[in-house]
Amino acid sequence: MFTSPTTWRRAAVGLAGAALLTLPLAACGEKKDDTPGAGPTVSASADSSLAAKVPDAIKSDGVIKVGTDSSYAPAEFVDTDGKTIVGFDVELFTAVAQKLGLKAEFTSAQFGDIITGVNSGKYEVGVSSFTINPDRKKQANMVSYYQVGTQWATKKGNPGGIKIDDACGKKIAVQKDTVQVDDINARSKKCTGAGKPAISVDQYPGQDQATAAVVSGKDDAMLADYPVGVYAVTQSNGQLELLDKMYEAAPYGYVVAKDQTAFAQAVQEATKALITDGSYKAILDKWKVADGAITDPAINP
Repeated sequence: MFTSPTTWRRAAVGLAGAALLTLPLAACGEKKDDTPGAGPTVSASADSSLAAKVPDAIKSDGVIKVGTDSSYAPAEFVDTDGKTIVGFDVELFTAVAQKLGLKAEFTSAQFGDIITGVNSGKYEVGVSSFTINPDRKKQANMVSYYQVGTQWATKKGNPGGIKIDDACGKKIAVQKDTVQVDDINARSKKCTGAGKPAISVDQYPGQDQATAAVVSGKDDAMLADYPVGVYAVTQSNGQLELLDKMYEAAPYGYVVAKDQTAFAQAVQEATKALITDGSYKAILDKWKVADGAITDPAINP
């Protein structure tokens, strides 16, 4: 399910996050401000034994400098105040930093520049829904903390009677240039090979347009990255619902410089500690993305 290993992220959904920020007004009507980013954050208690494992060069100023592409809701995006970076990715790593006795300081960056920025010392960690793949493991240490696959969504009540494994003859919405296009095209080919009607695949420039097509009834269902699909449903004022579970999940990873193995170990252990004490689950539950939870974070899995 991988495309270009250098630029591929979160199932290759390029502008979906920024587009979804317009969804409540563009597709679903006025909504109350119930975005999770507007609520209280989940705090984590510092662990002195873990804090001691952080290299002096990183902890000397009391902060971890984080590079993130803040255009991908609900993982990392700019809140309604126009400046605060929020999202489940942001909250999770903020808690990791707290566990290490430090503060996470997020800076917006171009996605393709983050790994280079980490290795040059501009950032100390990259947190931006990076899918762990062989190319990235060659460039940096990747600490797994989440996993994500493809998620389907339909109009509330699934009036089209959509079945993921048999959507033959149905109209399905996807964002252009994503792995979901390959997914649905392969399913359509399977339909025609079995003598059934092809799937009508509607490709849209933005995920907001794909979502709006399902809300309006133009299309019967959509598929997208799991967190993107969950966020779209959450922001739809009850007009959409998830269909079954996500599939073909791959891990996300925190980016740590290749020569910072001790720091990568500290980040891995802090993530594990959050899982153990329940903070990890509380954050994912808050953002309604707990299906992507893992139990055993690792370095370069």
